Amino acid sequence: MQRLRVDQDIRSMSEFRTGIASFIKQVHDTKRPLIITQHGKSAAVLMDASEYEAMQEKIELLSDIQTSISQIEKGEGVAHNSAKEIVLKRISK
Repeated sequence: MQRLRVDQDIRSMSEFRTGIASFIKQVHDTKRPLIITQHGKSAAVLMDASEYEAMQEKIELLSDIQTSISQIEKGEGVAHNSAKEIVLKRISK
């Protein structure tokens, strides 16, 4: 996902209502999210669907890494050589 550009990517609800199609095109073309404000405060984010999916995949990966770190810290990890043996046995079946 591209970095947000404050001067281009923050719009009021009234602007959004009148130009929905153009803002959807902007989000799709730039791959940057659009912040929609209401009464001067952020209210919603519009994102390209593929960028949203990519973000969800990254979050899942980071969550898996955090789970792995917690397991290792608790002594629930598997030694490298043991893991290698397990994987090689599964592959050779």
